[in-house]
Order: sequence, then C-alpha cells, then structure tokens
Amino acid sequence: MVPDQSADLLRLSFLDTLPLWILYILTVALLLLAVEGGYRLSKWMQRRSPDRAESAVGAVNGASLALLAFLLAFVVSIALNQFSGRRGALVAESNAIGTAYLRAGALPDSFAANARELLREYTDQRIAALDPAKIPQVIARSEEIHDALWTDIEMLTKQRDTPTVALYMAAVNDVIDLHTDRINIELVARVPTPIVLGLFFIALMALGLVGLHGGYGEGRNLVAIVALVLILSVVFLLILDLGRSQEGLLRISYQSMFDLQRSLNAGR
Repeated sequence: MVPDQSADLLRLSFLDTLPLWILYILTVALLLLAVEGGYRLSKWMQRRSPDRAESAVGAVNGASLALLAFLLAFVVSIALNQFSGRRGALVAESNAIGTAYLRAGALPDSFAANARELLREYTDQRIAALDPAKIPQVIARSEEIHDALWTDIEMLTKQRDTPTVALYMAAVNDVIDLHTDRINIELVARVPTPIVLGLFFIALMALGLVGLHGGYGEGRNLVAIVALVLILSVVFLLILDLGRSQEGLLRISYQSMFDLQRSLNAGR
C-alpha cells in the first residue's frame, strides 16, 4: 500500500512559510539595494583610481542581463508545465474516483454500500485539502480509506473472483496511484528552492552591474532602474506563485472535484 507521507509535507522550503506579498517586497528591496551597492562601489573605485578606465563594464552588464533573462524564461517555462501538470492530475483523480464509485455499484450489496460511502468520504477529504493546514491529516485519512477499500477487495476476491471485481480493483488501484502522483506533483515536482535562490543571486549580481555601469557613465536613470526592478520582481513572484496551487493569483480550480462531490451526494 501507499506509505504514510504526512511527515514529508512538513519539510517545506522556508520560502513556503512567507506570504507572497512579503516575498515580493523583499525582492524589490534587495534588488534596489544591489543597484545602489553597485553604484556606490563604482564611485568608490573612481575615487581610488581616477584614471582607471572601465570600458568593459557595459559589455559585462549587457551579457549578465541577457543571461538572467534567458534563465528566467527557462524557469518560468518549467513552473508553468508543473502548474499544468497539477491541474491535469486533479481532473484525472476526480475521474478515477467517479469511475471507482460507478463500478462499486456492480458489487454485492454488502460491499457496494461500504465502498461508495468510503469513496464519498474520500472525495470530501480531497476537498478539505484546500486548507493547507489540513493537508497532513487529509493524507493520513486518505491512506486509511485506501487500506479499507483494499481490505474489502481482498475479502471480495476470495469470495468471487469475477471480471466485475477485477474492474473495480483496477479502478481503486488508479485512485491510489493518483493519490501518490498528486502528492509528488504538489510538493515535490516544483522548482527547487536552490534554483530559485541561485537565480535570485544572479539577479542581484546583474543589478549590481547595472548600478556599477551607471556610476561609470552619465549617472542613473531612476525611472528605468525602478521599472527593471519591478519587472524582475514580478517574474520571481510568478515563479513562486506557480508553485503554490491554492495561494496568490494563480490557483487551480477544484470545480471537477466539487462537481464529483455533488454527484456522489446526489446518488445517496
């Protein structure tokens, strides 16, 4: 059976503990500080070596921004694919539960009633997972329901091993497999925190070079710098938001699960 994975849910990145709006403000502030730091460094270097030419700063600045843009586009693409995968997994799980519920109706009455009641509760548990605080409890109870469903299947196959039972067994197996898939997609298959932090470090270096180049040039264009910082911060926010299915502006619709719940309750 599926192992208990509730404890793994608590091993989240420290980034997951902070609201998105706080992360956005921190990103803007740190990127602006990087620009200012680069600008002040250039002035300090000019005071120490007034005759030293820094003609290569502009080329390095342009190359670093181009590299940053490429990496951001690449990571956003990964995050979008993962977001789409979560949405597809939710629909697939709703369909699998519905199929198992329908096939349970072909079982002997004593098994059918219990199986359908368990599947109704299972659907309720999946919806309860919309509250992040309840996720560990939801997973624990979901796996208990898996065990109960599978215990009934083992008893049933000993009494009558028919094609109908085999079809129901396959449907329940799909439900269990999709449970594991969704845990992995929601909590494991995300842009790793080291990649996000590494990308942010590159952004800090690139913005520092922007400030450095401004110090050696004719000065800073504050409007352009603030616009660049805000744009980059929005991209970082997008990457983080895509990794949180039920937070922020980008949320996965649970309509398929709500429709399933309504359908199962109507069939009581």
